[in-house]
Amino acid sequence: MRIALLSYRSKPHCGGQGVYVSRLSKALVDDGHHVEVFSGQPYPDLDPRVILTKVPSLDLYREPDPFRTPRPGEIRNWIDVLEVLTMWTAGFPEPLTFSLRAARLLRTRLQDFDIVHDNQSLGYGLLFLRRRGLPLVATIHHPITRDRSVDLAAAPWFRKVTVLRWYGFLTMQKRVAKRIPRVLTVSSSSATDTVDAFDVDRSVIDVVPLGVDTQTFRPPTGPRVAGRIVAIASADVALKGVRHLLEAVAKVRTERTVELQLVSKFDPQGPTGRLIDQLGIGDIVHTPTDLDDDELAALLGSAEIACVPSLYEGFSLPTIEAMACGTPLVVSRTGAIPEVVGDDGACADLVPPGDSDALAVALTRALGDDDRRARMGERGRARVVENFSWPAVASATVDCYRKVSEQ
Repeated sequence: MRIALLSYRSKPHCGGQGVYVSRLSKALVDDGHHVEVFSGQPYPDLDPRVILTKVPSLDLYREPDPFRTPRPGEIRNWIDVLEVLTMWTAGFPEPLTFSLRAARLLRTRLQDFDIVHDNQSLGYGLLFLRRRGLPLVATIHHPITRDRSVDLAAAPWFRKVTVLRWYGFLTMQKRVAKRIPRVLTVSSSSATDTVDAFDVDRSVIDVVPLGVDTQTFRPPTGPRVAGRIVAIASADVALKGVRHLLEAVAKVRTERTVELQLVSKFDPQGPTGRLIDQLGIGDIVHTPTDLDDDELAALLGSAEIACVPSLYEGFSLPTIEAMACGTPLVVSRTGAIPEVVGDDGACADLVPPGDSDALAVALTRALGDDDRRARMGERGRARVVENFSWPAVASATVDCYRKVSEQ
């Protein structure tokens, strides 16, 4: 099949949409399909056989100058004006403006593709493509209503209106999601949440779990680093539960020698950086960034424990990457995480989300029992090999494409 895979931003490392786009597109090409990725900044790292068509935005949220004001010469058309005005009025424009730009590019190439697969933008531009007759599917990793709820709860009263404005694009996403012929979600939990949040008919939703490259992500050949805990947060937001992990690590260090490798980008002067200083754990918290797959696999394989402290996850790629490395887990019992790791405690200890004390107890227990960690790691690796692979993801995704194409 000839597939146009759309992603409004595709951060290439450490979880998130860019990893999904990169690995799915490679698996589809491996299966004999033609794939062209249309992406805004940041652009993904792709297999050489996958075509990348850049859909440049004004990149208003780039590092190190997010919320920048573009120069007048950067403004090219009315979509750029819309993007700037939405940012200036505290909204997040990228899902909408990316979909409009992608629709402009694709309207002259309607005969080049058998299917358009949107990765969570759910922008109004998709409806133009549907009206022009292009078969259309969309992946909803989880409805962003979950992020909004967590951010609203964490925001002080004077910022709540700003938070609501930032998530204003959800009104659009709900309208568009209900008009997508076929929706992919990555877990049964996410499917249920999508029905509840976006009012999507359950009969048009297919659950296709994510996969992991078990050759890259594999158990280490050498010893693990004593006391090392690894966590991956693709974004420094309340939903990822980093605050609770830092508080737990501060408690654990009073009883034993530990270090935390936190794969994330955050402002050292922001809430996370200030909390690290307040807890006095700056000497044991390390923050590697922009790791490629080999580097990330090596880091996960070097740890005695991997931790996923999120308040919600629609799936969690870092969870299965850690399992593939034979690294036992301490995770939150929330969203799809129990579905991914199994609810029997065989390869992960599950704790209530947002409970720093319970997290500290579970980490201390796991770090104190070498034999139990080894058994958990072996069972986690076996679970991943049996249940999660990118070839299986590609095959199930193509089955969804065909359902739409045959309608």
